[in-house]
Amino acid sequence: MNATDSFFSTPAAQDIEAPLVQLKDVHLSFGDNHVLKGINVEVRRGQAVSIIGPSGSGKSTILRCITGLLRPQAGQISVGDTRVDTLRTEAELIALRKRVGFVFQQYNLFPHLTVLQNLVIAPTRVVGRSRSVAERDARALLEKVRLAHKADAYPGELSGGQQQRVAIARALAMQPELILFDEVTSALDPETVGEVLTVIRDLVKEGMTCVLVTHEMRFAEEISDQVYFTEAGSIVEHGPVAQIFGAPRSERTRQFLQRALGEGQRARPAPPAEALRFNQLRFAL
Repeated sequence: MNATDSFFSTPAAQDIEAPLVQLKDVHLSFGDNHVLKGINVEVRRGQAVSIIGPSGSGKSTILRCITGLLRPQAGQISVGDTRVDTLRTEAELIALRKRVGFVFQQYNLFPHLTVLQNLVIAPTRVVGRSRSVAERDARALLEKVRLAHKADAYPGELSGGQQQRVAIARALAMQPELILFDEVTSALDPETVGEVLTVIRDLVKEGMTCVLVTHEMRFAEEISDQVYFTEAGSIVEHGPVAQIFGAPRSERTRQFLQRALGEGQRARPAPPAEALRFNQLRFAL
């Protein structure tokens, strides 16, 4: 087994049925602003789940609740057997974040450290991994995100797309159970979006559990198992990708997708053959 096999191995069949992430009737307010209004979300091991919807609809807030960055006033949040909404101490939150990778809109790399050092610092200081093992794993991850040749570069020497790929590798260096992506292409120029999406696509193929907040509708349609459409802090509709993109039950979902995919276009009646083969391959692995 090489250094990356344990990071991305497909879960045992008996584990796929048990939700890895559950949000039940989650409510969160900032003063009089009711941001989340009874959110229910389920993510099973090995799934790719996309959360879509207009800006300000609560999508990113859901991700922050999963990692304990925000604490709801009501409802339950679980990651595996951990009740996230009951965590109080910094030690408890750190233990959770060792298991949950988070890739933000902004790259948040340490500018004074090289790419390799950015990947090594958390595994050595937080987990206590030896430096030799951490560097070996980091180089394997840089190879995976196609940046092995940039190990000694500094973030300021990289393009936006390259920095975001380093940020993904850094999240994976902690060997998380799942990884959350929060609009990771929104700050990129169009020429570099594709290289980041390719890395995410590869992770999904290899069975990594992923939750994505994204405005890249065609990408969400291609890789997702389940899709949640949010508006004004509520889940308007959720279901398999074929239903949401091919036959949405809500008129509001239909309107959003028509606009997001291009005025006058209709959502495709079924996922393309490539996407079907893609998902078949994932679950055959």
